[in-house]
Amino acid sequence: MPAVADRSPARPTPDRIAITGLRAQGHHGVYAFERERGQVFLCDAVLELDTTGAAADDDLHRTVNYADLARELYAVLAGEPVNLLEALAQRLAEVCLAHELVDAVEITVHKPQAELGVPFGDVAVTIRRTKDPLPPTARELPVGPQRGPRSQ
Repeated sequence: MPAVADRSPARPTPDRIAITGLRAQGHHGVYAFERERGQVFLCDAVLELDTTGAAADDDLHRTVNYADLARELYAVLAGEPVNLLEALAQRLAEVCLAHELVDAVEITVHKPQAELGVPFGDVAVTIRRTKDPLPPTARELPVGPQRGPRSQ
């Protein structure tokens, strides 16, 4: 018997908008000297979204304004210090996902002036985050068997 081809529509590859090499002086780090003197941090953000409507209508309101987004990301890079690059990347991802049209984002944070004690080119952390498709009430439901009061 011949195999039946899957006729479900293929999920299209998402469109991407990338901002790379965004740089700001920040005071992030675990050590006191990093907090005091600061250093340069860089961010790469790759947004996944559907830009079909924006392209069809040539309408900025149907996409993400990358100039506005760059200013928002810059404010986080230069803003309130965190200890870890992972925490900084998460904050940057949250800024991107706050845009209604963004479905997912990949953030890379670079710390090229980190103190490692050996020669190196860059230190970077990359994360990928997506919008949670479940409504908040569904996320809060307990998982696993339900247990009521014990009877003795």
